[in-house]
Amino acid sequence: MTDTISILDQLIGFPTVSRDSNKALIAYVADLLKDYGIESEVIDNPEGTKANLYASTGPSRLGGVMLSGHTDVVPIDGQNWTLPAFAMTERDGRLYGRGTADMKGFVAASISSMIAASKLPLAQPLHLALSYDEEVGCLGVPSLLQMMADTDIRPSLCIVGEPTEMKLATGHKGKTAIRADCCGKEAHSALAPTAVNALHLACDLVAEIRTLQSEIALHGAKDHDFNIPYTTLHAGILEGGVQINIVPNYARLAFEIRNIAQDDPMEILDTLKARLAPVINKAREIAPEADIEMTITNSYPGLNTPLDHDMVSFMKSLQQKLFFGLSASWLASVWP
Repeated sequence: MTDTISILDQLIGFPTVSRDSNKALIAYVADLLKDYGIESEVIDNPEGTKANLYASTGPSRLGGVMLSGHTDVVPIDGQNWTLPAFAMTERDGRLYGRGTADMKGFVAASISSMIAASKLPLAQPLHLALSYDEEVGCLGVPSLLQMMADTDIRPSLCIVGEPTEMKLATGHKGKTAIRADCCGKEAHSALAPTAVNALHLACDLVAEIRTLQSEIALHGAKDHDFNIPYTTLHAGILEGGVQINIVPNYARLAFEIRNIAQDDPMEILDTLKARLAPVINKAREIAPEADIEMTITNSYPGLNTPLDHDMVSFMKSLQQKLFFGLSASWLASVWP
């Protein structure tokens, strides 16, 4: 535990807010692991400003357990911190600092476990996967997953250390973020009926989003393990217009779908497009260029691990032994 806290102290000191680089933290982890003979693979983003990290220890890279966490944290702007945000403070048996729970505490425990595991004759490997930009849409992990898909890295079990109050979470909703570019035809407001108001097109889309959301809530698939047990649709950003006396010819709407694993977000998106087709066709009677073009800007699938899966039983058994009181290196050595 002393080693874990020492590592956590270092990790918190890196101000890895999602908008900033995490490469100094990744370099620290890579160097620390190398000191114990553990080589790391660093996967840079295209701009070279951020990076993922993968490492393993053990007899091979097939099977075993993967410990996975993200290295970025949310901003502190406008928050009244009473203790330093990017320096670990111990007070009354608690550790304070940005990211202690979400999720540098788990990352520190994982690194410490990797070091401990490197000294043991493991029957199965222990893997470590660290990503960037989770807080802004899991932007970093796809390149890490692609690297794994292109190699022989095949863990049998992945533990993602998000804060769950030490409760076992076996599912997560998927997310699809969409940008809708609404194109109309401009005119002076005195001649508004001769134009196509792009903001009105965007509002028609919002209306269909709300209607479809109500239908899903009433009649759609349910997973009552979630606080909201059905797929949700949400309009988040609407932009458009330059002057109150000008009918806008362009507006942009950003919305998202958060789907339970039973639902296909592409089918939901297709339903929206079909319902908007008559709206677009009517607008094209005035302006042939009128359109609502939807572009997926980010997407990841939902997770729904069967409760009767052997890995779920395995994890439940660990909870009875004070989760992570036994080191992850032991976990890797006994996972079949």
